[in-house]
Amino acid sequence: MNQDVIVNAGALTAAVAALVEKAGSLPAEAGEVARNLVEANLKGHDSHGVGMIPRYVDAIAEGGLAVNAHAGIVNDAGALITVDGHRGYGQVVAREAMDFAIARARQFGSCVVGLANAHHIGRIGAWAEQAAAAGFVSVHFVNVIARPVVAPWGGTDARHGTNPFCVGIPRNEQTPVILDFATSRIAQGKTRVAFNKGVTLPPGILIDDKGEPTTDPRYSVIEPVGAILPFGEHKGSGLAFVCELLGGALTGTGATGPNRRFANGMFAVYVDPNVVDPSHFFDGEISRYIAYFKDTKPVAGVDSVLIPGEPEAAMRAERTRNGVPLPDDTWAAIVNTAREVGVSEVSIQRATA
Repeated sequence: MNQDVIVNAGALTAAVAALVEKAGSLPAEAGEVARNLVEANLKGHDSHGVGMIPRYVDAIAEGGLAVNAHAGIVNDAGALITVDGHRGYGQVVAREAMDFAIARARQFGSCVVGLANAHHIGRIGAWAEQAAAAGFVSVHFVNVIARPVVAPWGGTDARHGTNPFCVGIPRNEQTPVILDFATSRIAQGKTRVAFNKGVTLPPGILIDDKGEPTTDPRYSVIEPVGAILPFGEHKGSGLAFVCELLGGALTGTGATGPNRRFANGMFAVYVDPNVVDPSHFFDGEISRYIAYFKDTKPVAGVDSVLIPGEPEAAMRAERTRNGVPLPDDTWAAIVNTAREVGVSEVSIQRATA
């Protein structure tokens, strides 16, 4: 099993920003990408964190990721817009698309937005948090055009991506409710993290290249590949299918298939709860129900019942205090990429000083 390197979040952000800038981004873009990735690590979603950097740099070289690109509205029907990400960094173009949606939802009370042709948009909960911070409920359907990694329920090989689904609900002066999950048993990036750490996965998550159950994460990372299974059997498989149709086909990004270049598509709905509920019953009822929901006796081995978003908040507090753990292999890949793009050795070493 590989050991972890512990990196201070601020130093890690600076190091990643320097790397992204050397790879061609302007400083503002580099900083935005770095902050988004480190935030994913802080919240325990290492699969969507700084370990993505080597793949991003490869994508730039291959022409699949356009640096310094920005989102633009291509279809405008007032409270319904389609935005093209022009294959830019998802951390930038998704935020810009959500800014468009928030502005329209302020104007009309709601907005439906389709984001097409973005590069990897990262942890979808970040966009629900952005909406919640502005006071809006949001619902997000996302597809992932790449090498298929998830088998449909009842199938023996992969036919779609991990296709996240996310809901954000604002709370007055309190932490929002953020439900964010892949429609696969685990995110594909988590199999990569397990592979890099040299650990196996629990049973029931993967099948190998022959369609047989396996616990070896290599079957999601290197050839010959197998597939991740959907969560919740037919239910997760059905939700993933809908994400392909809404996040992919409807937005114009396209659904998963052979010989498709990597892209994320997102179909999102933004709603102003104050327009739906001018009496402001909503926030008080959320607080009442959360208290009722959590006031149940936990099963053995569970300290307390949590609501969506609480595990991430606790992890963020712990990693902010104690540093972000990165597997040796992940850190080595980031360091090698930094050297390849010309980041100074002093800057690299400063990150783990």
